[in-house]
Amino acid sequence: MSERTLALAGLTVLSACAPGLAQEERPAVIENPTEQSRAALVEAVSTALDGTAVTVADDALTREGVLIVERVRPRDARGIPLGGRDLDRPEHFRLVRVGAECVLVHERTGARQVLASTRCRAK
Repeated sequence: MSERTLALAGLTVLSACAPGLAQEERPAVIENPTEQSRAALVEAVSTALDGTAVTVADDALTREGVLIVERVRPRDARGIPLGGRDLDRPEHFRLVRVGAECVLVHERTGARQVLASTRCRAK
């Protein structure tokens, strides 16, 4: 066989195997949240937002696989927002299950982070 034929045969074999290597990504929710899984979620969201401190509800991503995070707007003593109109858009995240891993996807950037110490189930 020629070198070219061997190369083409090798590519054919690799391309036939490739679909089996990719694992299906399925929408998911967190199952039995723990302090560790909540901490992993907060850390992943904070990292995605360049280290911004975030507060996330205890039941975040346990019923729905989408998390929307808005920036806290400073307010005066009467509770009126300072600085006028807010033009910041909320950040959207979604939880997916890839194999046995729970992966948080930042919709705006496409960045993905595996959530350590977290169990999730496909929705």
